Amino acid sequence: MAGGPVAAGLLGCYVLPGGVTDPRPALDQARAAQAQGLGAVWVGERYDTKDLPSLIGAMSQVTDGIRLGAAVTHEGLRHPMVLASMAQTLQALSNGRFILGLGRSTAWRWRAYGARPPTLRSMADIASILTRLWAGETVSYSGAAGDFPQLRLAQRPDTPPPPLLAAAVGPKTLALAGRAFDGVILHPFLTPDAVRRSVEAVRAAAEQADRDPAAAWCVATVVVAPGCSDIGVAEAVDARAAGYLAASGVGDALVRANGWDASALAAFRRQPRLTGLEGKSADKTLSRRELADLARSLPPEWLPSASAAGSVDHCANRLAEYIAAGADHVILHGTTAHGLTALIRALQR
Repeated sequence: MAGGPVAAGLLGCYVLPGGVTDPRPALDQARAAQAQGLGAVWVGERYDTKDLPSLIGAMSQVTDGIRLGAAVTHEGLRHPMVLASMAQTLQALSNGRFILGLGRSTAWRWRAYGARPPTLRSMADIASILTRLWAGETVSYSGAAGDFPQLRLAQRPDTPPPPLLAAAVGPKTLALAGRAFDGVILHPFLTPDAVRRSVEAVRAAAEQADRDPAAAWCVATVVVAPGCSDIGVAEAVDARAAGYLAASGVGDALVRANGWDASALAAFRRQPRLTGLEGKSADKTLSRRELADLARSLPPEWLPSASAAGSVDHCANRLAEYIAAGADHVILHGTTAHGLTALIRALQR
């Protein structure tokens, strides 16, 4: 494994995958992940009942060794001082186990929220601002990220700053991760070949920026459904893929990264249940069953080539492909730690 901020544990998993009304199971899921020897648990923040600092703060008090990561949150709704303070507080609460992942999300979200959409320039500048604040500097800034006359963290913990990762799919964001961040969190539903190309792009950008390419930590995200029934696979894999592919920007980037046929994506999006949404998010509007039904119109080879579903041994072999492709860490998505016991044992074998 290449160097990076998480030295132990090739595998991690999400807590509370998807939308939830009750966040409390995250605590038991984090304890289960630690008990099974996973290297990290991750939170995909949603602005309802999956508030990142609340969840990470709570999990930091019921675990003691596993890393706790944001995969991801966004710069757009937190002032840099709030983001910097949040991250260093979580780092102190967890005794140095926090990882901060930032992403751009999609333009429609920020228009709806009345917030400034993140750009590549603003993300790079926010990374610089955070790094400087955590180093004890006073920061005066005016640019793509906003206007901040004087930023300073008066108190800083004894723990080192958290690693800072960028979520990426496309080539420009991959390059940003290499030159301005500590590494990358890759989007779900990339094939192993797409992961390999992504890792190469991140490390090439790091080298061009006179940074150590081996220190760029590359995290793949793989949706898994080990030993699940057809219904379980449909809910964990098919429905999740349909939500991503229906989203303008995200779905297009996944298709390009995997070398898939863009006309097949266009045909998928022409289904009446999607065109009738009139711009609303499919993932937040349709049920898991409806999304899984929509996924049936996708080319049959797409999802099996970019996920891990089927027998436990098959899933273990698929994850080995992602590690061989250069991933330093793999986030297992779609199934919590309680459903991963057999898969983890198979990988250990």
